[in-house]
Amino acid sequence: MLLEAVFHQPKSHYAYAYDEETLHIRVRTKRDDMDRVSVVWGDKYDFNEKTITETEMHIFASDTMFDYYQAEIQPPFRRFAYAFKFESAGRTVFMNEVGFSENELQSGGVGMLWSPSGMFEFPFINPTDVHSPPEWVKDAVFYQIFPERFANGDPSLNPPGTEPWTPDAVPERDNFFGGDLQGVIDNLDYLEELGITCIYFTPFFEARSNHKYDTIDYLKVDPQFGDNAKAKELVDAAHARGMRVMLDAVFNHSGYYFPPFQDVLKHGEQSRFKDWFHIRSFPLSTDPLNYDTFGFVASMPKLNTENPEVKAYLLEVARYWVEDIGVDAWRLDVANEVDHRFWREFRDVVKAADPDAYILGEIWHNSLAWLGGDQFDAVMNYPVTNSIIDFFVKDDIDAATFMGQLDKMLISYPKQANEAAFNLLDSHDTPRLLTLAEGNKDRMKLAAAFQLTYLGSPCIYYGDEIGMDGGADPGCRKPMIWNEEHQDHDLFQFYQSMIDLRKTYAALRDGTFVSRQAEAGSRVIAFERSDDDNRFVLAMNSSISPAVIELEEDEGTVFRSLDSHERMQPEAGKLTLELAPFEAVILQEDG
Repeated sequence: MLLEAVFHQPKSHYAYAYDEETLHIRVRTKRDDMDRVSVVWGDKYDFNEKTITETEMHIFASDTMFDYYQAEIQPPFRRFAYAFKFESAGRTVFMNEVGFSENELQSGGVGMLWSPSGMFEFPFINPTDVHSPPEWVKDAVFYQIFPERFANGDPSLNPPGTEPWTPDAVPERDNFFGGDLQGVIDNLDYLEELGITCIYFTPFFEARSNHKYDTIDYLKVDPQFGDNAKAKELVDAAHARGMRVMLDAVFNHSGYYFPPFQDVLKHGEQSRFKDWFHIRSFPLSTDPLNYDTFGFVASMPKLNTENPEVKAYLLEVARYWVEDIGVDAWRLDVANEVDHRFWREFRDVVKAADPDAYILGEIWHNSLAWLGGDQFDAVMNYPVTNSIIDFFVKDDIDAATFMGQLDKMLISYPKQANEAAFNLLDSHDTPRLLTLAEGNKDRMKLAAAFQLTYLGSPCIYYGDEIGMDGGADPGCRKPMIWNEEHQDHDLFQFYQSMIDLRKTYAALRDGTFVSRQAEAGSRVIAFERSDDDNRFVLAMNSSISPAVIELEEDEGTVFRSLDSHERMQPEAGKLTLELAPFEAVILQEDG
């Protein structure tokens, strides 16, 4: 045993409440180092040889260096004291908060009441502390709309210089095509036909740009898109079709023409709004910058969310759009640069307006600090995005690395945060999926097939489903193609069928995820999704060559291909699958 590799941290993603009755306990070991790992546990006020329980743990994730074990336990009195037992090659080692001991569990010092000291503890499962993302998110299929580029439903709102809406239109950073909220309302039937259950809008607040991240008024729809009554009409129409609505906002910074910032520009140190921003000296200067901004963009001054007036204004924004307009979720731009105290108060306000509202943070790195149940429900799952693109689209990593990266994310957060994670493959910030795949629709389909059968909530960027392409911003922001002669109907049917499959079987949404094959140097993966009702085995070949894989399965097990409806059975305990280049096979256990 390499004990130096063993790691556990109480009251963290290694020991957390999954629900009001269940604890998930995790521990890390060197990969392939242990024969058996168990958690030894009992009530912290009655922990002795007669009352403790030993529960075997299972490996739920692995990477190139470590195995990660997990056990799910329901302590009868919601109190929990515990230690770990490691067994390998005839050796037994225990670990608790005191350290390691050979052959028997050690404690020391004075414990509380009848509890020995030195045990790890989860003192009590307090329901208010349980991280509980909305249940509907696990079942959601999101669709991202860039409002200026989705559909022009009311030409009377067109800004000056609006360009023609054509399949070959060229997006620029500063041009307009006249997309608006009425255009979305007019095409809700299209989204319903595709199978979308939640629309994610990039900002539609008043702003000067076409992207609207440079906010002027957070409480007003940009006149180019309509008005607040039209936003309410859109939300109500979406709800009538069983769709929810997620609104994007940036509370980290405002736009240049935000009235309080204009007041500071005009009045300098005498402005009553000077403390709304992070200003180091007066007068304001852009070269060099003497006030904090988003990046080094002088026209996007950073808001001081510790200021009571700023906080009151932004929290009213949070309440208004949820409670008065009826949006179901917030997506928060540049969320990692805003103070944690603000996000805690933000959550309280939003959940008071709608306890079932979803709060999603845009964070590109490890986000555990925001996922304790007191700030965000989930984050945009960029590490998984990058892994899917690198494996299925770019050929940059092999199967073992790919699955190891996914497992790294599984161990990084509590399970409920991963179940509600936002899984995208492209967006208004990135090249489109088809462009990343260099026009190879088979690669694109394979990446999307994995996205739509993996845990978390998938998001489709508008137009991907009909074969739209485009490079990095602004190329990825073309107007939606509505001319059916220029749409890829085969691709639309593919997305439609995969979405329907996901919606039909809960196992493909929040069932267990188990890697079945992912070998070093290979371009083939196999994994399993299952729940109490269904079990699926999925195999995907991300290679230009055919592949054959063998998976261990019990004799007598019968599978049915969801594509060909062919029935398959293992022979001599092996299920053999032949995969064409870029083919995905989805098998459902029959019976």
